[in-house]
Parts: sequence; C-alpha cells; structure tokens
Amino acid sequence: MFTKILDYKVFSGTKKQLIQYIEDFDKVNIISGNPEILYSGMENEFLHQVYTDKTSVIIPDGVGTVMASKIVKNPMKEKIAGIELMEEIVKKCEKENKSIYLLGAQEEILKECIINLLVKFPNIKIVGAHNGYFDLENCEEIVEDIKHKETYALFVAMGCPRQETFIAKYMNSLPCKIFMGVGGSFDVFAGKVNRAPKWMIKLGIEWLYRVIKEPWRIKRLICIPKFLWRVIFNTDKMENK
Repeated sequence: MFTKILDYKVFSGTKKQLIQYIEDFDKVNIISGNPEILYSGMENEFLHQVYTDKTSVIIPDGVGTVMASKIVKNPMKEKIAGIELMEEIVKKCEKENKSIYLLGAQEEILKECIINLLVKFPNIKIVGAHNGYFDLENCEEIVEDIKHKETYALFVAMGCPRQETFIAKYMNSLPCKIFMGVGGSFDVFAGKVNRAPKWMIKLGIEWLYRVIKEPWRIKRLICIPKFLWRVIFNTDKMENK
C-alpha cells in the first residue's frame, strides 16, 4: 500500500483505503506530499525527520509525485489532493460526531472558511479556531485551548515549514488523533481562491491553472523537475548496484 520514493514511503492506495488506514493510528500526521514538499524534506533535516517519522503518512498530493511512482515502477492508484482529503475527514467527523479545530490563515479568511464549512457540513463540531499570526515559541494559550476542547482532528493552514513545525512541536502534548498541514486550503473553503475546473484536475494540470491565476507560483514549479531528476538518478543508482 506504499511506494518507496527516495527516502519516503508514500501512500499508494485509494482515498477510501487511506481513511481506513489512518484509523489504526493513535496519532497520525498527514503530509501532503507534492514534489515541492518532498524536495524540501531532502534539503532540510528537520522536515526530513518529520516526513519519515513513524506517525507520519505521506499522501501523493501532486501529479509530479504520481509521475515519480511510475519512474520507480510502483505506480499509485490515484492522486490524493490534500484539500479533498481534508474534506473527507470533515465529512467523516460530522457523521461520527467528532470535533475539529482550525488553525491558520488570516482572521477574515478563517471566519469565511468556518461559515462555508458549516453551510456544507451543518452538523460538524468546530470546537475552536485561531488565525495563523502568532509566535510559535509563545503560543501556550492556543495549545491549551486545543487541548481543553478535546479536539479530534487539527487542521493547520500556515504553509511549509511553519505548519510542520507547530505539529511536530506540540503533537505529543495534544490529544488530537489527526494532525494535518493543509497549506492554502482555508482560502479555498473561504471562497478566496478557486480550484481548477474538474477537467483540468482530471488531466493532472491543476498546477497550470494555479500558475495562470497566480504567476508567482512559477518559481515554485522548478522543484518538480529537480525532484523528478533526483528520483531518476536514485533509481538508476539502485538498479546499477
């Protein structure tokens, strides 16, 4: 159910299988493994430790990661977008009467995100929320709030590596079962950022839509060929041993 890509074990099953798989964890940190995230882990020792920890599950969030699975000849069943998985977890929490906590983004975006989530999932228990503008070294009030609310799933939308740092630092002291860094997902739920049309998502070119809408993202795309080249080089090296 996993594909080995570089030093990472990336989940290779379906979204439904993933939801079932994480049930067996006492605590799980879900990593949205797009090429940029995985490449950053190869360059940063702290992130590498987080991504390869026994409590972490990396999902193939990106067409580049799916391409890498084909290069190593162990293709994934499907791409699992972080925002889609977050939505599935919220849906499951609503059904099972379990609580969620939202941490991150600007205050205005956070409020709109909560409103829209409650419209879509009227029975979801959002037990708390806080924007992402705080000192990671001085946030005991936030940590205590999450702890006091007995949060089941904690979604952290503060971008990499800030969200990973928060989760790694406080995971052991918090009662949550599911921890997930969700990047800009609150912006999407808030209606401030739109996802690509379904046909583009299906073709695996959602990245192109994002670049057209936000041209500054093109700099981040450089990580994709760098990541794939490293995968190819590593695969050739292993095969020639």
